[in-house]
Order: sequence, then structure tokens, then C-alpha cells
Amino acid sequence: MFLELLLAVIAGAVLYYFIFRKNNEELPMGDGWWGPGQRRESEEDESIRPFKIETTDEELNDLFHRIDQTRYSEPLEGSRFNYGFNSTYLRKVVSYWRNGFNWRKQLDIINKYPHFKTKIEGIDVHFIHVKPTNLPAGRSAKPILMVHGWPGSFYEFYKIIPFLTDPRSHSLSDDQVFEVICPSIPGYGFSEPSHKQGCNSVAVARIFYKLMQRLGFHEFYTQGGDWGSLICTNLAQIAPSNVKGLHLNMVAVSGSNSRLPQLLSVLFGQRFPGLFGLQEEDVRRMFPFSSKVFYHLVKESGYMHLQATKPDTAGCGLNNCPVGLAAYILEKFSTWTDRDFRDYEDGGLERKFTLDDLLTNIMIYWLSGSIVSSMRFYKENMGKGLGAAKHETVLVKVPTGVASFPNELMHCPLYWAKQKYVNIISFNYMPRGGHFAAFEEPEILAKDIQQFVAKVSQK
Repeated sequence: MFLELLLAVIAGAVLYYFIFRKNNEELPMGDGWWGPGQRRESEEDESIRPFKIETTDEELNDLFHRIDQTRYSEPLEGSRFNYGFNSTYLRKVVSYWRNGFNWRKQLDIINKYPHFKTKIEGIDVHFIHVKPTNLPAGRSAKPILMVHGWPGSFYEFYKIIPFLTDPRSHSLSDDQVFEVICPSIPGYGFSEPSHKQGCNSVAVARIFYKLMQRLGFHEFYTQGGDWGSLICTNLAQIAPSNVKGLHLNMVAVSGSNSRLPQLLSVLFGQRFPGLFGLQEEDVRRMFPFSSKVFYHLVKESGYMHLQATKPDTAGCGLNNCPVGLAAYILEKFSTWTDRDFRDYEDGGLERKFTLDDLLTNIMIYWLSGSIVSSMRFYKENMGKGLGAAKHETVLVKVPTGVASFPNELMHCPLYWAKQKYVNIISFNYMPRGGHFAAFEEPEILAKDIQQFVAKVSQK
């Protein structure tokens, strides 16, 4: 009886796949205006302006004053990071922030790469543009757009950029050398936030497409995780002839195309992995599904519901309290790097990162005052409900590469990914690493990007 039921379900899935699945839809480019007031009749200023991140003494004194006024609550005994950021360890982080962290030194590191701003669709878009330093004679660099997510920033890519732009000096093959463009999502860091509702991932993808065109790149590669994964996916959907290859270190497949295949593999994948093309590593990461996926996502997704519904309410406190902001963001860098870090007194934060790097990311949010606008991006993308956006059902046909890290928030097996990304030419299980791949494991990610682009070039 069970076998007959299984065969019936599989037959239904096959019927669904070949008859009902839409595969000819396209995602329109569209247009937008996110500046204040009405769109101006005059042509937009398309100049690209050099930009330098600077901080006044008044800004730092204000920060220190707010830090000094912090009220702490004592953690529950033995709670570690299971109730969120442990305030005992938070005191250590804040003490270093106040007395040991050298922001001026970090500013020199941030400004070592060229920064720029340009006006697109009514708002200033910030980006860094890094060209190769030792390009082999007769070779041209491959442009790659790299997009961050929340609660990250353009700074996430600082450790991977040298591997991509100067691979030979970092013990990597120089067969693939890149010219790297890292923009800040509007409302994040030093990109101006939208002044209007509706600036979602598709709008940002279009803005970044215009940015690449403005820089003279009519064909380019894209790479992203978190929101960057969705934005780069949308870019591949609206400009497939311009995106030569799409590389992702996080894949979240949703929409009507994928629901039945996902359900079937969840129900039967552990017992019959071969029917769904599941490898041993897929089974290890996904099952038992209730504990390794469902309950884990419940524990880690409370912020998402809040930010997708009432971002401004929660953002008020974070925008006014630097220590609260640090706790809110750094807790994600703990448990999204490795879920087992919840059981460490210090959240495992310094096992993969330095406090200098973590606090630099916090300072980007604090000094730019961008936490509220960054949180709004969840409402713009999820406020109408999952499955409501057109891009969720549009297939991605450009060559795609996936670097699957073992500690990502949710594992997406190749079988699931193929329901949306129909031209996957590279799918690799990474030996270690979590959600913040470029920040955690820059060399491993760089090597995977290199081999993916090599495959695209050979086609």
C-alpha cells in the first residue's frame, strides 16, 4: 500500500512538473523613483563621485556618551546564548569597544579601497570598485558584482577581495582575475534609503543593473548570499543577457514551482534519497527534518517576522542605543555562523571573527543611522506574504553556481535548487562555514567562484 501511494505521488509530481510548471515567464525590468517628492523632469545626474568615509569627534563623543549610559540586565544562570546575546559577554565587547577599539585605524582599512557614490532612481548609491593590482599581461579582468545582506555590509567582502583581484599573491591560481564592485543596498550603510514604499529586491536589482551599465560593464558576473542572493537572482531574471554567471552561497527556493518537490523530498527523502537526487551530505544536513530544519528556523526567524511587519517600532530603540544595536546584530553573527555557538558563554563570536571586524560592521550601521531603513527591506520583500511576488515563479536560466556551506541557516539540496535555477553548472559542498561565507571563509569561497567562472568561460 505504501509503495502504491508513493508511486501515485511521484506520478503526480511528474505530471505537475511537465504540464503545469511555467517556464517561459520573464521578469520585466520596470523602472522606479525612490527619491523625495515627485520625479524630476530633468535628466538624472549620472556622474560618479569619489567618496570617503569620515567621522567627526562629535560623532564619536556622542557614541561614547551613549555607551557609558547603558543599563545592563543580568543573564539567567547557565543560559549562555540560548536567550539571545549573553549580557555578561556583552560587557566585555562593550568595554573593548569603548576603551580598546581604534575606529580611526579601521577607517584607514575601510578607505583603502576606492569608494564612490552615484545617483540612480533618485537616491545616492554607494559602492566600492576594486581593480586588479597584478593583472597578467594580455589578460582582462572579469567584472563581478558582489552583494551583501542583513545584518552585513559591503565590509563583509574586504577579506575576499584580495583573493579575487590578486589571486597569485594569495596562493590561488590567476587563471581567473576579477574586478570587484560591491554596492551597499539602498538603506544600508552609506547608500541613501528609499523615501517611498516598495523598494524591494527587484527594484534594487534594477538599480544595480543600472550601476553596472553606468560603469561600462554590459556583461558581468554576480555573487551573493542572504539578500544578496535574492537581489542577484532577480538581476539574472531581469537581465539574463547581461549576467554571464550567477554564483550564490545561499539558495532559498520558494514559489509554486518548488512547493511540491520540496514537500515530497521532506516526506520521503530520508528513506528514498535516490528518488530525489539527495546525496549523503544532504541527508545528514536535513534529517531529522523537524529538529535540523523546522525547529532551528523557528528559533532563528523571530527577527524576520518582526522586521517584515513593524520594522520602525523595533528600530527606534536600536537607532538610539549603540549597545542594543550591537547585541541585536552580533547575536546573528554568533548563531548564523554555527548553531552550536548558542551553547557557548561568548557565543563563539571570536572563533571565526575578530572584535575589530565585528565592531567595524556595527559602526557602519551606527554612524550611517541605517538600522531602521535596513530592517524595512524585510517588509518591502515579505510584507505581502511569501509566494506573492512574481519573481518567485520565474525560472533562472543563466549559468548558476552554488557554494553550499554546512552551517547555513537552511540547507537547499541540488534537487530543490533546480526547481528554480535550471542551469546549475556547479554545486559544491563546502568543508566548513556558515551564513557569512565571504566574512568567515574568504579563501574557500573565492576558490569556488574561480572554478565556477572557469566552467562558464569554457561553455
